[in-house]
Amino acid sequence: MMKGKDSEEVEIDLEDSSDPESDNGEEPEILWKAPPVHEEEEDIHTTTLVEISDTKPLINVRDPRDINDCLKVTFEDVIAEPVSVRSGDRVWIWSNALFEVSRVWIYRIVTVILAIPISIISGLLFAILSCFHIWMVGPCSHCLRIGARWLQSLWSIVLSVVVRPFLTSAGRCCGGFSIHLAKE
Repeated sequence: MMKGKDSEEVEIDLEDSSDPESDNGEEPEILWKAPPVHEEEEDIHTTTLVEISDTKPLINVRDPRDINDCLKVTFEDVIAEPVSVRSGDRVWIWSNALFEVSRVWIYRIVTVILAIPISIISGLLFAILSCFHIWMVGPCSHCLRIGARWLQSLWSIVLSVVVRPFLTSAGRCCGGFSIHLAKE
């Protein structure tokens, strides 16, 4: 959080520029203010929980491998009006704002409801699978490899005595053939 700095606020006028009745000479009412955008990173390590905002993430990169790159959806990706058919500016701005707010808050609500139980179930599942792999699959596969060492030696002998001479003979027989392609 910034303290002791004068911050410049960004104001967005939600007036419809296509409304003829809004040109009465009065200053339009500002219905929404966005916080200013600062390029420098603020220190996210705070001493009290009150100073931590839910809009500023504590972990900046939550998808470093872009696993969910397809979910980066904006309003313009979903709703697009062609030039020939347009709604009023106020409708477009409010639709955009309501889309973004509902998308963010519904995601947060669903995440609060489902994230913890799914995390617990996923952790439990991966713990069981890890334990099963470490204590059952790994030792059994090592036992099979030790016990099947003779089978590997037998297979190697069969390949070198039967299959290799046959394929070598077939290769030498077919090696004398040559194919020439000519255009007519």
